Amino acid sequence: MTSAKSARRPHHWRRDLIELAALFTAVAVADAIANLIGHQPDGPYLLMASAVALVATAAFHTWWARRHSHAPPSEEADAATVEAGAAGGTGTSAGEAEGARGIAGAEETGTTLWRMRTTVLDAPGSLAALCTALAGLRVDILTLQTHPLAQGTVDEFLLRAPASLQAQELSRKIAAAGGASTWIERADAHDLVDTPTRVLSLATRTALDAAELPLALRQLLGRCTIHSLPAVSVTGRATGQSAPVEGVLEETVMGLRDPSGGVISVERPYLPFTPTEFARARALVELDARLGPRVPRSEDVLTLPEGNEITVRRADQGDLAAARTMHDRCSPDTLSLRYHGPVADADRYLDHLLSPRFGRTLAVQTASGRLVALGHLLWDGDETEVALLVEDDWQRRGIGSELLRRLVALAEEAGCDSVYAVTQSRNTGMVAAMRALELPLDYQIEEGTLVITARLSSEEAARPSAPTERARR
Repeated sequence: MTSAKSARRPHHWRRDLIELAALFTAVAVADAIANLIGHQPDGPYLLMASAVALVATAAFHTWWARRHSHAPPSEEADAATVEAGAAGGTGTSAGEAEGARGIAGAEETGTTLWRMRTTVLDAPGSLAALCTALAGLRVDILTLQTHPLAQGTVDEFLLRAPASLQAQELSRKIAAAGGASTWIERADAHDLVDTPTRVLSLATRTALDAAELPLALRQLLGRCTIHSLPAVSVTGRATGQSAPVEGVLEETVMGLRDPSGGVISVERPYLPFTPTEFARARALVELDARLGPRVPRSEDVLTLPEGNEITVRRADQGDLAAARTMHDRCSPDTLSLRYHGPVADADRYLDHLLSPRFGRTLAVQTASGRLVALGHLLWDGDETEVALLVEDDWQRRGIGSELLRRLVALAEEAGCDSVYAVTQSRNTGMVAAMRALELPLDYQIEEGTLVITARLSSEEAARPSAPTERARR
């Protein structure tokens, strides 16, 4: 890079001539002073005069050099170079330059962050036409990603626009500049993180916890619905759900082979998936398959009001035998309040519930190691369910409330907007535990089934709930 810049720099012959003249002048003065010192008694004074002459010559040379291209470029020149590189370089370099400025000014008043995706022809000048249209609206491009297609290219922008600019006007301008199938939605500060950093962060989360895979896919692909479809149902019958190793991509739906068996179905009806997004999702699933089953091992020891110590930890399918033994100690009424079905089928659900693919499970065990309670946080498409089971002899001691509080904290950490619990209206313990969360609650009762939805964010609290469908399921 340095040699290329030097090769383009023009040769200043005047500067070289003046430097050579200054050098000869300095030599001549030094020679004359040396002769005078040797023949006159005022040698010290002449020596001081020669030093002053040399200092003056050096100062003149330094001033001349800085004036003629030897000084480093000014800040204005640097800014002009960055702007020229962003305008004439590739989309990636432009996105990085604009992204650095966008992060610094993301909180400026009078602006709005937008995510926009549009399809353009794969032809010279198509991206430039979009950038020109955005510049005409005083819209700043913070990041830019390109998704190549068989015919055309999908360009995904993160934009900072004036607050007065409406999405409809922006869409019309993009369509006039050659963009098609344009999709626009509001963005936030989390979208300022560049794609490589976000992918590495999601891969790290997946590597630490197998339950993170559905959440990581959702954050990677944006708003989408993810379902884990098991190969074997809870009753032991084959479901016929399978997918090839390389996965399947069909416009707005992709099917990925679940490493634990079955299929991970990802659906985004409002926006087709690109081959680039499909490749990223498949790489994340392949990482999960290579690492195998894993659950973080951490334990918290708590003391109950009566003085007994209990341990709360993550559970997995290795706790299946202990969970079945706990079922044997639970009364039929306790099991029916938890599973809403025949008590004899309770054991069949455990393998599904303890799988990290379908959510997270917390277990409570006594000082002797006996399992006495389970709390489940289950991924249910776009929603999240919480469920509790506490052995009869350990009920009314605050264990259920502690489990529920921890499950809600896990849901908030995972970015969930709400959690819901399906129970029966006579289950006063579950109702009391939900109310103890001190969160906005919605209640829906249908045919004796009670669905309680807790809103975890103010934005979600403003949305109408639709628990009827969950109650029917």
